[in-house]
Amino acid sequence: CPKSLPLNWSANVTRVQEFILLGLSTRPGLRGVLFAVFLTLYLLTLLENTIIILLIWSHTELHKPMYFFLGNLSCLEMCYVSVTVPTLLLGLWSGPCHVPFTSCMTQLFFFVSLICVECTLLASMAYDRYVAICHPLHYPILMRPQVCLSLAMASWMGSLSVSVIKTACIAGLSYCGPNVLNHFFCDVSPLLNLSCTHVALTELVDFISAIVILWGSLLVALASYTAIGGAVVRMPSAAARHKAFSTCASHLIVVGIFYSATIFIYARPSRIEAMDLNKVLSVIYTVLTPMCNPIIYCLRNKEVQGALRRTLHKIGFSQSYDS
Repeated sequence: CPKSLPLNWSANVTRVQEFILLGLSTRPGLRGVLFAVFLTLYLLTLLENTIIILLIWSHTELHKPMYFFLGNLSCLEMCYVSVTVPTLLLGLWSGPCHVPFTSCMTQLFFFVSLICVECTLLASMAYDRYVAICHPLHYPILMRPQVCLSLAMASWMGSLSVSVIKTACIAGLSYCGPNVLNHFFCDVSPLLNLSCTHVALTELVDFISAIVILWGSLLVALASYTAIGGAVVRMPSAAARHKAFSTCASHLIVVGIFYSATIFIYARPSRIEAMDLNKVLSVIYTVLTPMCNPIIYCLRNKEVQGALRRTLHKIGFSQSYDS
């Protein structure tokens, strides 16, 4: 579609009313298998995060800053997968699906909001571990409930503000056809590729927000873990070093996987043409990471395991859990 149009072009062009999502795969034989796999992953993600939220809420020993942020992350993951995975499953079940323009922009708004929240929450969690390991005596003051609540509120409200701006810019573009998105949800890059007007300003807004949110939060996380690494090396006791390292190693795994995929896709000023690679990477941070986060962050944690055992014991399943 041409990028330079006469001033009266809008009178001769019909605006796109809906988009067609091609989905993850167009091969019928493969779609059935993928549908079963991703439905299982989706339900497992919801179950894991529901368990974590209930455990943190019902056990006072988990009312700590670290678990406060983990509870926020679990709420986020449940919303996150519920924004993107249903259209993925619909595409695998019935083939390419038609999404009205308004619904596509709504999905884009929530997706951008939630991915920004995840970035800032991961940075907040890294800062929490930094204070706990590098400044343990000041931890009760630096991470008091008011500070934790302020960090969480700033993550959610700031991300919503960024998403409003990005979504408004993308929704304000003109789409005169074609309307086929080679993706399983309404994402930034595929939509920019379909615009039939100049998108330089929108790309600039997208790039600046990526710099501020993605790179800003990543720098905070890297600075925190670098300081933690220095503090761990200086610890005189091998047991203390092992405990501190085991606490942060799982965090580093999640941060590495999540940021590697998202930065490759979003922190670029130019639009991405390799959409098949885009879809594969999107699966990593929209499906696999939300499923793995509860296992890495919480279900391997001894305090969470203890709370889970006590909960199962109360409802009479302690023997089956121990086996």
